[in-house]
Amino acid sequence: MGWVTGVFVYIVVWWVVLFAVLPWGVRTADQPEPGMAASAPVQPRILFKFAMTSVVALVVWLVIYGIIASDLISFREMAKSL
Repeated sequence: MGWVTGVFVYIVVWWVVLFAVLPWGVRTADQPEPGMAASAPVQPRILFKFAMTSVVALVVWLVIYGIIASDLISFREMAKSL
């Protein structure tokens, strides 16, 4: 895997993990203020969620990189057999 491919794979993994991390710890207001959505979180903690997303995405990316680098699964061979 080249560095450009690695960066793009990380970005895709990061976005997928972000959508999994966003609901963590969401609490809505008991009495929302007028004009506010009832489902709006009280404290979204978005910076914490971005940091957690980056860490989890790095771990997932390292697993993907390890599989590709070790030729445990050879995508080139799979493509040739098709």
